[in-house]
Amino acid sequence: QVQLVESGGGLVQAGGSLRLSCAASGRIVSINDMGWYRQAPGKQRELVATITSAGSTNYADSVKGRFTISRDNAKNTVYLQMNSLKPEDTAVYYCNADLRSWLRPASDYWGQGTQVTVSS
Repeated sequence: QVQLVESGGGLVQAGGSLRLSCAASGRIVSINDMGWYRQAPGKQRELVATITSAGSTNYADSVKGRFTISRDNAKNTVYLQMNSLKPEDTAVYYCNADLRSWLRPASDYWGQGTQVTVSS
């Protein structure tokens, strides 16, 4: 009923930039928090950034000053602008949305992930 689709991942050199997008579709009533998480090989998934429906943001210390999360409520889309990328940013990035649909109360939905690879 609800689907989250990420786009914008790829291969980039250190110091470069990427912009990730995640669009939610389906019979959505409202979207509360949205966020980005990432998981590197052999490591646990970690929070990268979140944004509330009111626009309040928070970031992992490792990405502060380099990444910016934003959202377009009219398009049910969340973005992650990634600047000054480092090799340690290499991971699969997952989109998350806490939303309410026509059939369910607020619950978490996840995208399938998009690969970000930063070369040195």
